[in-house]
Amino acid sequence: MATRSLLRAFAKVSLATAVVGGGAAGAVIASTDDPASTWKLCSAVPTRLFRDTVTAAEIVFDYEYSLWGLPEGSEERMKAKHEVHLRSARKLEELCFKNGGIYIKLGQHLSQLEYLVPEEYVNTMRESMLNKCPVSSYDQVSEVIKNELGGKPEELFKEFDPIPIASASLAQVHVAHTHDGQKVAVKVQHIHMTDTAAADHATVDLIVTTLHRLFPSFDYRWLVDEMAESLPKELDFMVEAKNSEKCLDNFRKLSPHIAQYVYAPRVHWNLSTSKLLTMEFIDGVQVNDLAAIQKLRIQPKEVSKLISEAFAEMMFKHGFVHCDPHHANVLIRPLPSQGRFFFGQRKPQLVLLDHGLYKELDLTTRYNYAALWKGLVFSDAKAIKEYCVKLGAGEDLYALFAAILTMRPWNKVIDPAVDHLVMKGNDSDRSELQMYASQYFNEISELLRRLPRVLLLMLKTNDCLRAVNSSLRQGSSLESFLIIGRVSSEAVIEAKRLQARSIFERMSLWFEEMLVEARLWGMQLALWLLHIRKALCN
Repeated sequence: MATRSLLRAFAKVSLATAVVGGGAAGAVIASTDDPASTWKLCSAVPTRLFRDTVTAAEIVFDYEYSLWGLPEGSEERMKAKHEVHLRSARKLEELCFKNGGIYIKLGQHLSQLEYLVPEEYVNTMRESMLNKCPVSSYDQVSEVIKNELGGKPEELFKEFDPIPIASASLAQVHVAHTHDGQKVAVKVQHIHMTDTAAADHATVDLIVTTLHRLFPSFDYRWLVDEMAESLPKELDFMVEAKNSEKCLDNFRKLSPHIAQYVYAPRVHWNLSTSKLLTMEFIDGVQVNDLAAIQKLRIQPKEVSKLISEAFAEMMFKHGFVHCDPHHANVLIRPLPSQGRFFFGQRKPQLVLLDHGLYKELDLTTRYNYAALWKGLVFSDAKAIKEYCVKLGAGEDLYALFAAILTMRPWNKVIDPAVDHLVMKGNDSDRSELQMYASQYFNEISELLRRLPRVLLLMLKTNDCLRAVNSSLRQGSSLESFLIIGRVSSEAVIEAKRLQARSIFERMSLWFEEMLVEARLWGMQLALWLLHIRKALCN
């Protein structure tokens, strides 16, 4: 099993990390000019290493001892495995909270991998990592605000609630009112976060590099490179503020048909710095809160369709993608400009929060990625292989890349059935995917090493969107794939149209566009027939 193999590797690496830990800390410390930061790094790196190795050793021992002698497939083994999964998930959760920073972000990502890791890990991380992150004291918050804006919260704001309404891995949010009476959300970075992030990076870098030297098939050095690139941007809230404005501007210019349905809180620039972000306060409900959404007279399936379309537009047309759309970062509220539509239902508006992590897709990557998804939706094996190879998967791992993108095995990816990409969300589907991931663990590691880093974040985004849509639909939906098929096809045809030189080429594109529309209408008709048959059966 891949999980046990990886944990055993962590246990074996304990001694190595202890020996070279001081060297890694010294390397980071040598590049730090601030004496205070130097001391924090000196103490933080070995502490994190010690926690990591002890936790890994405890988990490995628990698996080995608890499952020893139990026959594979037996009811006793299944029960013991469930219990050890749960205990190990709680130990990992405790490690993430003690180390904080990057570790909490990794726990958040784990909570999205519903079909790849045991559900005990997913549920444990999902219940805690998104809503129960460590909280800074009010004195620490006041210190950050004073350092950034030159005054105490009670001086800079008419009202400032000392109790945060939310806390995340890098910052927490307080409700306040400006002196002119506007209600705002104030995002305050956890104190000394920059120093902690440097220690986190040094620790993860050391562990991953050492593991690769001892076990060459384990190569996740790309993760360290990605952290090194993305963390400084996430820690600079001015980057986040600019990202939110660019996101909305892209919808207005490139996707005007849904621009009014996507929103981001307005930034108060005079009360914002790199470590402090003051934004318009938005009343909304979390995207996975079905009861609250329905109470607003909004249909969850309409929310799911809106999310699918908005992110498809970002990926395939804008090339500027919000890469952290987990449920705590997505709010839903009724569309402010309109009241109700048919049968008293209201239209949803998507409110995107936390714009710190965005990725830009260059024109070539965006075209290839759109063409790949078009091939996936229409079961075009030739196109799937061609564009998987162009995106870096290679002739040998293109089928695995397609399977990871869709969470479906290759035989289902190329199945001509209209609902070939839809997961039923049952135990059989889940078991099949977990077995697939375990069986091809080494190949998955190699694929992740090959792919451009921007695509690794697209995979993360897909994981988040899959989890959100699953909570809204109680499983995946054919409608979501129809939307992806339509938007990706539009992006591919538009890119070809820009390159067209002759009337013949333009006519060919017109024919291709009509063919795509016909296929999508056929799939839509099949979807309606499925709904009708289901309604008659019930």
